[in-house]
Amino acid sequence: MVNFVLVAGAWLGAWVWDDLVPALRQGGHGVHPLTPSGLADKRDAPVGPQTHVRDIVDEIERLDLRDVVLVGHSYSGIPVGQAAGRIGDRLAHVVFVDANVPAEGESFVSTWWEGAEKLEAVLAENGDFWALPAPADFAGQGLSNERIAEFLAEGTPHPGASLADRAVLVRPLAELPATYVKCLLDGDEPNQDVAKLLSSEHWRLVRMDTGHWPMLSEPDELARILLDVAAR
Repeated sequence: MVNFVLVAGAWLGAWVWDDLVPALRQGGHGVHPLTPSGLADKRDAPVGPQTHVRDIVDEIERLDLRDVVLVGHSYSGIPVGQAAGRIGDRLAHVVFVDANVPAEGESFVSTWWEGAEKLEAVLAENGDFWALPAPADFAGQGLSNERIAEFLAEGTPHPGASLADRAVLVRPLAELPATYVKCLLDGDEPNQDVAKLLSSEHWRLVRMDTGHWPMLSEPDELARILLDVAAR
């Protein structure tokens, strides 16, 4: 048995993993979806430097979890990658689901693909929050209209403080036992940072023929991938 700790990406809370939880528990595993501070049911919690990393580490230690498979989606790959190095021998594996990965001294904003200035301007225009995507932003990502409506109804603006938080790594990512799940509708290949990590003997690549939110578009397939990780 392992303990899955599932960390939601930008705008999302623990609810986004609901469709995976039954299959993972039926596999005999502990399942612990986590909402980062400032989002969803924790929207009123303050967010500052390293808050989301501490959210993860504190939850694992509070529950005294062992054999942890730590799963981060999208933005949350950054705090998950940092937390993975801080939980020591509690860690069994890390799974990055179409995720950003942390780099020492860099943040989600500083590595934004269109340039940090553009995302900084977007945050400034919205009171230092990242507004929810527009419905058109989900085009080509394999989500039904019902799923998009659920996302927009349940999602919350994402606190800019977490996006600008610069990573502090206590263990090189390449040393972590890791699986990277690449969602092909969001791009055929991982970015250069991830490609370099995948050259490590400790990392492996799994591809899914779906969009950026596979827990909503293909939850059964994502659960199968996670159960395969647990069996290794």
